[in-house]
Amino acid sequence: MSNHTVQKAGSSGRAARAAGAETVRPAGKLPLPALLALATAVFTTSLTETLPAGVLPAMSADLGVGEAAMGQSVTIYAVGTALTAIPLAAATAGWRRKRLLLTAVAGFAVANTVTAVSTHYPLTMAARFLAGVAAGLAWSLLAGYARRLAPVHLQGKAIAVVMTGIPVALALGVPAGTFLGAALGWQVTFLLMTALALVLIAWIVLTVPDHPGEPRGGRAPLRRTLALPGVAAVLFVTLVLVLAHTVLYTYVAAFLDHLGMGDSTGLVLLVFGGASLVSIWFTGLHIDRRLRALTLAGTVLFAVAAAVLAVPSGNGVLVYGAALLWGLGWGGAPTLLQTAVGDAGGDAADTAQTMLVSLWNAAMAGGGVAGGLLLDRLGAGALPWSVLVLLLPVLIVVTAARTHAFPARRPRDEG
Repeated sequence: MSNHTVQKAGSSGRAARAAGAETVRPAGKLPLPALLALATAVFTTSLTETLPAGVLPAMSADLGVGEAAMGQSVTIYAVGTALTAIPLAAATAGWRRKRLLLTAVAGFAVANTVTAVSTHYPLTMAARFLAGVAAGLAWSLLAGYARRLAPVHLQGKAIAVVMTGIPVALALGVPAGTFLGAALGWQVTFLLMTALALVLIAWIVLTVPDHPGEPRGGRAPLRRTLALPGVAAVLFVTLVLVLAHTVLYTYVAAFLDHLGMGDSTGLVLLVFGGASLVSIWFTGLHIDRRLRALTLAGTVLFAVAAAVLAVPSGNGVLVYGAALLWGLGWGGAPTLLQTAVGDAGGDAADTAQTMLVSLWNAAMAGGGVAGGLLLDRLGAGALPWSVLVLLLPVLIVVTAARTHAFPARRPRDEG
């Protein structure tokens, strides 16, 4: 089958999915209760991944390992997602979407419970790997699920609503988990995540419409999906952009300590998280008409933030301003990239989304390692300079890929 044929099939597929979605709700409206349930699933995945960072000293002390070893509980989560997202998505392609989502959320409940009660480091790491596997299942279907629940002209907004779970987890979830961990013990924070997963299961059962899986042999092969115009460009941007973000975000506390602002880490992250929420709100309003402009603007804002941080000034106001620009540039990125790869993938959108999830988590794992090497060998001051180096090819590819990957206007349903 030629690329042109696949693209035409993609347009028909989008039309069919939109028509199917409109049979379960009034045309032209977003099913907010269902989308908020999916957003809570995103929140659960994001907070489960990053929560150890806020309670790292207590976890390492109780499990009898160093903080560096305990920090790998974040890395192994990302590795679990990166290694299993594609094979598990292929193995479960025929499952009904609601059943698959409930399975993923149940996986979080089990993994967080084991993490909370474990007194052995290897068992804890196994539970964290299981949580990463559950995340791979969830992320491989969440964006596609949101698209299927919305009319075609509101699909970007639907994904934006679902992706609010990421900045909320970073801006509110991690600080709250850190506070509760200090007050009640880190085990309590993971048990609360289990409770949230159980509530979410009931919420999904009650409000999220079901959708069928793919017919046997219906999932597009990886190689053919990668050959579709625009898909490779979006995946490249995803890999490099997430790598740049992770290098700086993972070691932001060390960088701020390098600037003499170690006590301000929480406030700087709060500014970043608040700006990310504004970014994703703005992205949701304009993504269906301005996907290309928003992606370019986000990359430039992130680059300006990195440039401000790269030049030593000792000015705290500039640091907070950089955090603001960073959040404004980064917050909409998950929505923009998942929308872009879904549009470019057409009828192979689910396969393209799964590839993006794997690359996203590989970049997170790689960013943690690369940032650590930079920190050890060149010092914290090298971190923002590495971000600038990485963002240059991102800006070049987004600028050049104007036809299929990041068009000025998103493709519309013509069926």
